[in-house]
Amino acid sequence: MQDGLYDYIDTQDGLDRLCGLLESQSEIALDSEADNLHHYATHLCLLQLRFDERTYLLDMLAEIDYSRFWNMLKGVHLIMHGSDFDLRLFEEFAGFKAGSLFDSMLASQLLGIKKFGLAALLEEFFEVKLPKDSQKSDWSQRPLPEKMLRYAANDVLYLHELRDILLGRVRELGRESWLEQRCQRQIETAQTGFPEENENSWRIARSDKLDPRGKAALYELWHWRDDLAKRLDRPPFKVLGNEYVLKLAAAVSEQRWENEFESLPAGIQRRKRQGLVDALRRGAKRDLKSLPKRPRRGDSKGPLNQAELERQEKIKQHRDGVAESLGIDPTLIATRSQVALLARDSKDQDGLLDWQKELLAPILETVDTDGSPESAEA
Repeated sequence: MQDGLYDYIDTQDGLDRLCGLLESQSEIALDSEADNLHHYATHLCLLQLRFDERTYLLDMLAEIDYSRFWNMLKGVHLIMHGSDFDLRLFEEFAGFKAGSLFDSMLASQLLGIKKFGLAALLEEFFEVKLPKDSQKSDWSQRPLPEKMLRYAANDVLYLHELRDILLGRVRELGRESWLEQRCQRQIETAQTGFPEENENSWRIARSDKLDPRGKAALYELWHWRDDLAKRLDRPPFKVLGNEYVLKLAAAVSEQRWENEFESLPAGIQRRKRQGLVDALRRGAKRDLKSLPKRPRRGDSKGPLNQAELERQEKIKQHRDGVAESLGIDPTLIATRSQVALLARDSKDQDGLLDWQKELLAPILETVDTDGSPESAEA
């Protein structure tokens, strides 16, 4: 791999010079580093930009005015990889919305590439290996070690060349408009930012499997963990992982939480004993009726009926067959939830892109508007 040469920018004069260079650019490679693995709140810490065969590392924690930079970036075509998190972060940090985008991860998926992580793509196309030693580092620390800066610079080193290769293949397959639509959807969905906490944020994955007493315990455990994470300025998962939280909540419902607590790693018991034990006791006594109610979805219509289930299977088989012929993952054409919506009403296509609608049209045209399957031969 080439050495990650770069210009490090952490002053107003440096940023002004960078903005001057950006005035003549129509596109740049872009990546970012955040501190979400080390702090309670996520902060944008570093931006990596590459153009004219030079890399620039912009310190986003420096006390300088970035407004001109963000405004200029709106008019530049962005070359990124796995841009969803970055674009959401930019929206929350600066209210930024990209003007246009090429995402090499989205392009790889449309080519049927199974390993579409950046490291895997660089190894496949350029026979280089990205070091992983700084992947989970704390990017909020200052000064940043030279090793981490080189790691960050290398993340954008090959993005222009990778774009050229992938876009060429996408065009050969006639899927350029598909990619453009996916990238535009990425830009639009990023404007929603990250989900905000609400009274039901404690309902973590797999919590629905708990009984009412277990849910009450989970409610207390989640709030104890969240409060402690804020005080310690650490991500909640570093206070206590979801797996442990769910095990403890289930143990409360089975009236054996003392045994489950004692089986936790000694470090957790020692550092968090009293607050955790208090939360477990509150969960065991909490009035089950006092838990916040899960809001009803306005579009909830209950389980699919038999006719809709048959139609769902018919749509799924068509989708899977088309995906196999194209060499791509079936969920790129329609996700499981989208197939279920179409099974209820073939006209419910708001979540689909134009190219997805075209691929599904042959099967949807064989279905009555009232949702009942109709024989294609009829």
